[in-house]
Amino acid sequence: MDLTPRLLEQFTVLAEEKHFGRAASRLMMSQPPLSQAVQRLERIIGTRLCTRSSQGVSLTPAGEAFAADARRILEAQESAVARARRIASGQEGELRIGFVNSLGHWHLPRLLADAAEQLPGLRLHLRQGSTAGLIELVRSGTVELALVRQPPLDIDDLTVHRLTGERLAAALPVAHRLAGAGRLSLADLREDSFALAGDGPLQQLAQRALLACDRAGFVPTVRAHADDLPGLLSYVASGLCVTLAPEHTAALSFPGVRFLPLADEAPELTTTIAALHRPHADPAVRSLLALAGASLAG
Repeated sequence: MDLTPRLLEQFTVLAEEKHFGRAASRLMMSQPPLSQAVQRLERIIGTRLCTRSSQGVSLTPAGEAFAADARRILEAQESAVARARRIASGQEGELRIGFVNSLGHWHLPRLLADAAEQLPGLRLHLRQGSTAGLIELVRSGTVELALVRQPPLDIDDLTVHRLTGERLAAALPVAHRLAGAGRLSLADLREDSFALAGDGPLQQLAQRALLACDRAGFVPTVRAHADDLPGLLSYVASGLCVTLAPEHTAALSFPGVRFLPLADEAPELTTTIAALHRPHADPAVRSLLALAGASLAG
């Protein structure tokens, strides 16, 4: 005979009430079947668990120990069922998240803070990489979700969710002639030397900057290249160049650099921030995606 959860529940309730009538009432059953269930349990275990008298029920030492263990078993069972349901609903589990460098100083911290508050059962493991590299990691299953900027259009085997857009801003040396302006037009920088990203993770940002300059009526003089935002901003801080960078890069508080919004409405000045995952994503990915849409849109 098996120690069923119902049998364990019946004995633990009896152990708490110390009375067959009250225990049967709590269990919504009559007293004789409860008495028979306890006798069956004693036969399974091979020892007496309680003694009956006109005053009620007393547990034997073996009964006291078994009641405590039975409570733990039932609590563990309830916890296991609840955890499985949370995982199935996307409220708990582990996710490996990839992200590009330019999202690490503003967007990702906001998402992590909101996930810790609203999805505390999710454990996130972060991995930085280029857009191309992260696409391959998602394809191989090495990461379940990747946060990228300006994803390529030829990734039909993955699901792409646009989360938000971010404007490009002008980054100028603090001593620049226009550093005191409230905003400026991109054409105002036609005489300046530019620092642009090279053939690295920020290459698509460089391409958008070149397209925006072309739309503004000039070809920029490119004096320097760098593969990441700190490198680009170092050239700007040196006073040698200006550059275009995502507007939230200002959160880096880079010394010697002044960020100004651009008045131009060129579509190239807005970059798309997107999440990539394989088709048929598990519930945890869908939960984090829903949160990311709200978190990063603000």
